[in-house]
Amino acid sequence: MSQAKFEFFVEDIKYQWDSQYITGAEIRALAHLEGPEELFLSVVEPWDDKPIAADEKVDLGRGTQRLYLKKKLTITINKVSFEWGQEYITLEQIRELGKIAQDHEIFLEIARPGEDELVTAGKPINVALRGTEHFHDRPREIIIIVNGTPKKWDKDKITFREVIILAFDIYIDRPTMVYTVAYEDGPHQNPEGSMVRDSVVFVKNKMIFHATATDKS
Repeated sequence: MSQAKFEFFVEDIKYQWDSQYITGAEIRALAHLEGPEELFLSVVEPWDDKPIAADEKVDLGRGTQRLYLKKKLTITINKVSFEWGQEYITLEQIRELGKIAQDHEIFLEIARPGEDELVTAGKPINVALRGTEHFHDRPREIIIIVNGTPKKWDKDKITFREVIILAFDIYIDRPTMVYTVAYEDGPHQNPEGSMVRDSVVFVKNKMIFHATATDKS
């Protein structure tokens, strides 16, 4: 019976190894890495990649491991160039590097006919794949549709009461007044559903809300 092989990636090229452990030197020899650049293990969380020395072992039994050579990477933020030494960059790192205000959204530029990608917390961008990546920011503007009418909104979340006020200009808090709220085209946290009193949902641009009000007095 043949021994199972362990798979891993170096610079996005797949390799196989017979043993669970492999040293930095063995990785370099297998992948023909002869340059002086440091070898790094890509760490998904907390996105703090780990340098791998020649005699250091990588455990291939802990899932598919990805390694890369640390190069001088260049990114641009609002057309200003910055050097970056890691494979991934997070939303907050881009914000800090480019001194971008918290009330601005940040986008990764995508060649047309594609649409620029919104950079979100918890989803770092790999900047080592395609050459220089370009980022830009713009003021956050969220338009939600409430009962068919566009409404400007400046927060990441909205409450049941706030939807009712946007729909009817007033929230009447008495037992005989019955309100309902349903929504669709929401963000990944809550793509569609209904709201009840005291509930809160995340919002995104062009999210749709349907509100009703019935006075049973």
